[in-house]
Amino acid sequence: MKRAIPVLALSVAGLVPVWLYSPGPAHEGEINEAAAAPETQQTQTTTAAPKATGSAPTAQQQKPQQQSQTRTVAGPAVNTSEGTVQVQVTLQGNKITDVKALRAPNSEPTRTALPILKQEALKAQSADIDTVSGATATSQGYKQSLQAALDGAQ
Repeated sequence: MKRAIPVLALSVAGLVPVWLYSPGPAHEGEINEAAAAPETQQTQTTTAAPKATGSAPTAQQQKPQQQSQTRTVAGPAVNTSEGTVQVQVTLQGNKITDVKALRAPNSEPTRTALPILKQEALKAQSADIDTVSGATATSQGYKQSLQAALDGAQ
């Protein structure tokens, strides 16, 4: 019985810091690359449309218009076990020129994975990219949101 009181007191004293713990700012909120990036002007550029001559434009006349058109499409927010992931893709014609995370969990694995996922998407020019080890849930949400954005851009 003599040992029970000090053991109980020390156990409680050891648990007090755990009870009082609150996560720091590095674990709060979400990442938003679009808001953090310097504001860029996003415009849609198109070439002059051919004049109506009574016939439909040929494929060659439409091709320059598709190549010079820049558009930005946001994918849906995808809920994962780590948090919500949403991406925005910028396309020049059919080429992916940029991918930004609109929403992502603010955790170390996610902060490490986002640049890798972006690089892979730009290289693959699709959502068919590898999962980043240690950020599996974020990677899956990123790929789903990116694929939906690409489907919506069609």
